[in-house]
Amino acid sequence: MDNSYIEKTFIEMIQQHERLIYKVCSMYLSEEFPMADLYQEVVYNLWKSFPKFRNESSISTWIYRIALNVCITGMRKELRRPQHVSIVEFEEHFIAPESMEEELKEMYKLIHSLKTLERAIILLYLEEKSYQEIADITGLTLNNVAVKINRIKEKLKKMSNN
Repeated sequence: MDNSYIEKTFIEMIQQHERLIYKVCSMYLSEEFPMADLYQEVVYNLWKSFPKFRNESSISTWIYRIALNVCITGMRKELRRPQHVSIVEFEEHFIAPESMEEELKEMYKLIHSLKTLERAIILLYLEEKSYQEIADITGLTLNNVAVKINRIKEKLKKMSNN
């Protein structure tokens, strides 16, 4: 395959899955990692990994896995100092219709306050990924995914009552 074909295929793939990448990045925004930086880092890592993609999973599963790994790795580096993300800054990058109800906005604020892996799991769950797909993307076992989803739901319920 020539390089121009590979580049064209890659660009088409990124364009088709742009919302998916933005959605993952929006869950990991911070002052240290603004949207543009996260998005660029994800696309860069996708480009580096693209020649190794073996079609053993769907393209979207592969993109989720890389995007989450990039965002989580960035978060781990930042964990040594306190994290504060202005909700105003978060909302201006959030991908959602303007007419979104206040309750849904509040839910996403709560999700944003979850631990890194919890955020990834609930994001995939809300994207209606199957437990098996979530396990494939996160590297967890199927049973572990089910347990974590139930615990995250309970945690979110408790947080919303406070």
